[in-house]
Amino acid sequence: MKYTAKRRLGNLGRGLILLIFMLLVILPIYWMIISSLKTNAEIINAQQVTYYPHQMTGENYTQLFKLYNYRQMLTNSLIVSISTGLCITLLSIFGGYGLARYSFRGKDTMLLFFLVTQMIPGILVIIPLYVIFSKLGLINTRLSLFFFYLIVNLPFCVITMRSFFERIPYTLEEAAYVDGCSKMTSLVRIILPVMFPGIVAVFVFAFIGAWNELIAGTIFINTSNLWTVPVGLKSLIGKYDVKWGVLMAGGVGALIPTAFMFAFMQKFVVEGLTAGAVKE
Repeated sequence: MKYTAKRRLGNLGRGLILLIFMLLVILPIYWMIISSLKTNAEIINAQQVTYYPHQMTGENYTQLFKLYNYRQMLTNSLIVSISTGLCITLLSIFGGYGLARYSFRGKDTMLLFFLVTQMIPGILVIIPLYVIFSKLGLINTRLSLFFFYLIVNLPFCVITMRSFFERIPYTLEEAAYVDGCSKMTSLVRIILPVMFPGIVAVFVFAFIGAWNELIAGTIFINTSNLWTVPVGLKSLIGKYDVKWGVLMAGGVGALIPTAFMFAFMQKFVVEGLTAGAVKE
């Protein structure tokens, strides 16, 4: 009887912890959504805080697309994020496979270098890269963002992909060699389908890293028609005025692509991350 009561109390405690955590995650999103549907007068009214729109309006979304060229911001972010995610995923597959399956001089040093790069904040390399990009004529182009996100995110993705390859038994490839497959054929037809969840996890990580980045977009891009979503939303914060309603509407718009991605790929992302967490 005492054991049952203790078990129920433990379940209740875990449930309360999960509930608190869920509220901490959901409340900011809820507040952003309802703020995007409020009038500007209701948002800035300091006398009374409203927890739902008293006068629901879509004016903030209308202004966002008509006055601030939000459609072009979304296009720029999607182009940069998708291209970066695909390129990083492809390079990580070959890099991770090489580090997992081959032994060569300097391999441990290379892995150590990749790990050390993760301890260096990306902002420290922005100024040197700005000088390099300016000499190459890449400033104020999407290519500057593409190369920056590639440099910053690739080492971690290669290390992650290496752990996925190490989890797959080498006997699968040996069996493919016996059947007459080459290394590339066995990689494409045998190994990659098995580790598809890991590939999706790496792509999602690279995509989110490029989608949410602000500082590089602010420094490398000068014209508004090339702004990504974070840079465009930053422009709504003025020196004397903040367009809160439009800003919240832009935040909701920026949340939708990532929300849909996780909704459709959640299963693969979880499988991929847990698959790379241990080595058998």
